[in-house]
Amino acid sequence: MKTQVRPPDLKSLFGEVDNFVPEGGKTQQPPRIGISANRKEGTSCIAETYVQSVVGAGGAPVLIPVITDIQALIVIVDGLDGLLISGGADLNPLYLGEEPIPQLEEVDTFRDEYDLILLRLAFNRGLPILGICRGHQLIHAAFGGKLCQDIGTRREPTLKHSQTQARELPSHSVALTDKNSKLYAILKNGKVLVNSFHHQAVEEPAPEFITTALAPDGINEGAEHPEYPILSIQWHPEAMAPHGDKQMQALFAHHVAEAGLFARAKELHRQILTLDLHTDAPMVYSGAFDLGKRTSGIYNPPFTEGKVNLPLMEAGRLDAVFMVAYVPQGERTETAYREVYDYTLDRLSQVVRQEELHPARVGIARTPGDLLRLKQEGKKAIVAGVENGYAIGKDISRLEELKQRGVAYITLCHNGHNDICDSAVGEPLWNGLSPFGKEVVHEMNRLGMMIDVSHAAETTFYDVLKESRLPLIASHSSVRALCDHPRNLTDEQIKALAAKGGVVHICLYTGFIKQGTEMESPCGLSEAIHHINHVVNLVGIDYVGIGSDFDGGGGLVGCRASNELIHITVRLLKEGYTEADIQKIWGANLLRVMEKVQSAGQ
Repeated sequence: MKTQVRPPDLKSLFGEVDNFVPEGGKTQQPPRIGISANRKEGTSCIAETYVQSVVGAGGAPVLIPVITDIQALIVIVDGLDGLLISGGADLNPLYLGEEPIPQLEEVDTFRDEYDLILLRLAFNRGLPILGICRGHQLIHAAFGGKLCQDIGTRREPTLKHSQTQARELPSHSVALTDKNSKLYAILKNGKVLVNSFHHQAVEEPAPEFITTALAPDGINEGAEHPEYPILSIQWHPEAMAPHGDKQMQALFAHHVAEAGLFARAKELHRQILTLDLHTDAPMVYSGAFDLGKRTSGIYNPPFTEGKVNLPLMEAGRLDAVFMVAYVPQGERTETAYREVYDYTLDRLSQVVRQEELHPARVGIARTPGDLLRLKQEGKKAIVAGVENGYAIGKDISRLEELKQRGVAYITLCHNGHNDICDSAVGEPLWNGLSPFGKEVVHEMNRLGMMIDVSHAAETTFYDVLKESRLPLIASHSSVRALCDHPRNLTDEQIKALAAKGGVVHICLYTGFIKQGTEMESPCGLSEAIHHINHVVNLVGIDYVGIGSDFDGGGGLVGCRASNELIHITVRLLKEGYTEADIQKIWGANLLRVMEKVQSAGQ
């Protein structure tokens, strides 16, 4: 970073400014790194070394004033690509449910509130986050960890953790405890010399975080999340980096690089249509619901909140969702058929109602053209579907009514056989499609409705493949070669689906992603990326998409709701996928199938 002042010549200075051309033009602007400010005597301020370190790493620093107006902070955070939470005073222990001890030093609850709001907004939007000293402590307090208010009251430290010598000088070493961590990859050494200015400390890292660095006396000096782009350290690298410490500067280079990837992902989401092919939001609620709010749901304990709504889609830059009217398999009687069809129509009416509630924010889409139009209008899109052909009972005429109501696809079955076909669960009933099921396939082809083979038995899958003259979709299925579950597709099925021009949409349900995992111990987004890679390596980029199954049990560590789907884009960029590839995964592949099916219908 250039710190030397130019000669005080106004003409020369303005000439340099007017003639300056940014490197790379507008296409390669440095990522914007928000730096949380300190607060002293009513002034928002920050040590210049933070700014120097960010600029030296290739970022554009943005000092965020200490305010607690959530609307104003949303506007600021939405313009950022990364967040750096800086050091400062102690955190008020009341936020941790603790009373302050006598050894607690100065606290500033106003700044605490500001930093916590800022952190929450950044996390909800997927920004890379770097915490330094107080920032390290604040991150772990916010995500459920524990702090000690004063190191000396909890243990007998063998180190002085608040040095009096110059800030750029190291006072002790830290050991990097995990060679597979991001921190180890950045610093490239198992032992690092650091400075030290604290007496509060992280006592227990937040759940899911891993400890990456320890002082010789056992004090936590670093931690990170294995799936989210969050890294924090106890020391002050910004004081050392501008003085030539390459390891400390590497920390800022890593953060700026992560922010650069996030900036690319944001821009890509601005340009392309991003859609999630399978969500169960209509079943999370009983009666009427409003997706314009972050309304609590009733269906998915321990998840107490719907995972798909307009605020989450807006925060995550997701353009469109397919919302299905899901009906569990029940009795195959005339009474049950009437009840389940009425329920299906009720759920579909609630989907359509969202456009009436929020005409400026969302529209109901029926065709690929509608999806692209709503994207251009800056609105979110909802497309209706039905999960489980049980909804039509034995009345094939109901397919046409569902088509008229905007249903784009029907999942032929769920967890149990129906009058259409055999499910992947249970002993065979029809050994594939029933005679009625074959009529259903032909009628859906005629009407231009996509046929979804997720949940179907292998015999059903191959029968549908034979009977349908149009491409099929698997709206929320993953790869059986990576997770041996009957709900997943074998390599042979994936090849057959692709050969007919169809698309398999990777499901984010933990039990279909990693063998032996349960809801109480979910796996991470990294595992889902392996499933995407497997399909691409097997049949190519044109036959894979995303069907989250949010509000139907879907959700992985690192991708738990609609606002976190942008993490998939970041991961795909890291994997080396091109922007054209990612556009196909996020919707272009599905639009191809949808267009072909609908244009062939009547």
